[in-house]
Amino acid sequence: MRTSSRRTVLTGLTASALVAGTAAPAHAETGERSPGRHHDWAGRAALSWQALLDHFAVGDGSGLLHEQFPVAAGDPKYSYEWPFSQAHVAALDLTGIPGAGRRYRDDLIDLAAAQQYYWNPTSTTGLPGFASGPMPPYLNGGDLFYDDNEWVGLLDVQQFAMTGDRRALAEARKISDLVESGWDTDPTHAAPGGVFWTQAPWSDDRNTVSNMPGAELALRLFQFTRERRYLDRALKYYTWTNTHLQQDDGLYTDHLDLQGVPDPTVWSYNQGVPVGVNVLLFQATRDRRYLREAQRIARASLEFFVAGGRVDDHPPYFNSIWFKNLLLLESVTGGHTYRDATAGYAQRVWDTKRQPSGLFRFPAGDSHGTTTLLLEQAAVVQVFAVLAWKPSDHDLLY
Repeated sequence: MRTSSRRTVLTGLTASALVAGTAAPAHAETGERSPGRHHDWAGRAALSWQALLDHFAVGDGSGLLHEQFPVAAGDPKYSYEWPFSQAHVAALDLTGIPGAGRRYRDDLIDLAAAQQYYWNPTSTTGLPGFASGPMPPYLNGGDLFYDDNEWVGLLDVQQFAMTGDRRALAEARKISDLVESGWDTDPTHAAPGGVFWTQAPWSDDRNTVSNMPGAELALRLFQFTRERRYLDRALKYYTWTNTHLQQDDGLYTDHLDLQGVPDPTVWSYNQGVPVGVNVLLFQATRDRRYLREAQRIARASLEFFVAGGRVDDHPPYFNSIWFKNLLLLESVTGGHTYRDATAGYAQRVWDTKRQPSGLFRFPAGDSHGTTTLLLEQAAVVQVFAVLAWKPSDHDLLY
């Protein structure tokens, strides 16, 4: 089921940012001078999105998508929730492209409807959330993963910020409550606390990716509702993760098991989300320590992934999350350092990974370049799309 799929991703790849911008005013449009502005990112996003629809649509009227192309023997008919949600995010990001965004509204509506086929009205904690597979009659659902749900919650708050969609805000509230129900309350565990990765019975991980996105979601909910419980929730996740999973250099390791044994792998998305969390904490509290910490993590991650030559060997669905949170930081600090890094990565992907079909293949990834994963194609679309945004709009990301 989902176990082997996710475990392969987290163990079969090699892990792998830029000096944070300072001094420029918030929302400075200095990105207009950036090399990244000289490419037709909107056009590239459009071509890559059309290739996704052409190759991944199941075509049975459900609006659901395949996990990979070509479809392999033994694949489920429909993708797992995580890949589907990232295609959903890509559609939302496309709607933010100035002028062209309206073309993608129908796609966004269709994907939002199909997203609900993963919704399970209950779970092991008694709260609803998105299962790892579509519910009957499509498939049989599956265990809930807290990070899967957090990505949808972050999509929801971004959609609310972009459109004022109160249905999305209500769903984000439900997801935040689900994440809170995943908090470890057993005092006999090593380093008690932290949000578990999944509700699966084999779960023994408390991860950066199950805690920090929950903090980012809660902080957006605090911004929109001013309900103190969301700020308190975010600070709880933030403090536990910093205490147990952050290294002295500012970077974050993957997870801690119930015996207190850490997995030291450093993944790009696990650096990006804490950058975004610190940006939102700064905005919530006006305490500049959080902004300085966001810049410190961003600098350390740039050194590790870009200067260290790791980023291109890292999966695009991790890199997209990292880059988008760096762009969120730069929407506050100004400058275009992180935008240039994002554009440089996107250009290399376009030049070296694109196939005649319009799909992208990543030899270093989980598919070893023999297929294209929905996750991979969706991530590339996201990166191209947000590069086509006005830099001042990057404050809407996550």
